[in-house]
Amino acid sequence: MLVWINGPFGGGKTQTAYELRRRLPGSVICEPEFVGFGLNRMMPSALRGDFQDLAAWRQGVYEVLDLTLTAIPGPVIAPMTVVDAVYFRETIGRLRDRGHDVRHFARLAERSTVLRRLRERGLGHAVQLIAGRNAPLRIESFAVSKLDLCLERLREPEFAEQVWTDDLTIPQVADHIAASAGLVLSPQRDGELRGRIRRAWIGARHIRF
Repeated sequence: MLVWINGPFGGGKTQTAYELRRRLPGSVICEPEFVGFGLNRMMPSALRGDFQDLAAWRQGVYEVLDLTLTAIPGPVIAPMTVVDAVYFRETIGRLRDRGHDVRHFARLAERSTVLRRLRERGLGHAVQLIAGRNAPLRIESFAVSKLDLCLERLREPEFAEQVWTDDLTIPQVADHIAASAGLVLSPQRDGELRGRIRRAWIGARHIRF
C-alpha cells in the first residue's frame, strides 16, 4: 500500500509521514522531493525552476514508487505536495492504474494555521526570538507564495481524502490516516516533551536552503 500525504508546503506532511513510520512496523518513507532535488542539481542554476514541471520528475517518481511498492511488503509513505491535476494523474493515477493500492490524503488547514506552522518550523523559532513573532517569512517565501493555490486546489474532490488538521496534533492526524487506510499503529506513548524533541529533530533534518 502507498500512503501519499499531500498538503500545502509547510502543512505538516513530513512530520505526519515520520509519525506513521515510527508507529507502523515494516513501513518505509520514499520522498518524491529528492528526485526533484537531483534533477535541479544537474542543471545550471539559471535553468532551475519548479521540478514538478519536468516530465522526468513525474516519470522518476512513478518508477521509483512502482519499484518500491513491488519490492517492499510493508506500507510505503510518500509526503509530497502535488496540486496540478495532470501531474497528479501522471504519478498517483498511474500507480493506481498499475494496480497498486494507493491511499491519498490531503492535509488541510486554515490559511492562518498554515502560516503559524511555517513560522514555527525549522529555524522559525529562532527567527521569532530575534526579529519578533510577526517577522516576514523570508525563508519560507516559496511556501507562502503557493499557499492560496494549494488550499484552493486541494479542496477539489479528486484530491480526497481531505483531512482538516487545525485542531489536531501530528499523532492525531496519523491516527486518522491509519484508521481510514485500515492500518494499525502502535500506541502513542510519547510524552509532550519527547514528542516535541523528535519533531524538532525531523524538522531540522529537512531544512532546505
